[in-house]
Amino acid sequence: MQAKAVARYVRIAPRKVSLVLDLIRGKKVGEAIAILRHTPKAASPVIEKVLNSAIANAEHNYNMNVEELVVSEAYANQGPTLKRFRPRAMGRASRINKRTSHITVVLTEKKEG
Repeated sequence: MQAKAVARYVRIAPRKVSLVLDLIRGKKVGEAIAILRHTPKAASPVIEKVLNSAIANAEHNYNMNVEELVVSEAYANQGPTLKRFRPRAMGRASRINKRTSHITVVLTEKKEG
């Protein structure tokens, strides 16, 4: 059984989110939360929130045991990009892309032994 949580349209680039998601993929839930709390990246609190939501979904919707939960999948897809313009020299303008992410965390139960 899988429990899943998705945060959509998060205003942080998926490339930056993926760096943090790589740290928690395959880890137990308690260990993953500890890693996120001590990682000094802007994506850490957002991912922690998604992870806590996935844990709540597992507990409430599927009656899974929280101690046996493992982060089986964690990925960030690209959402829509906000295009902004910045004035430059000699009357020109350059485009600034403000990227968004769709963050997904999937948990499964891993039996010990």
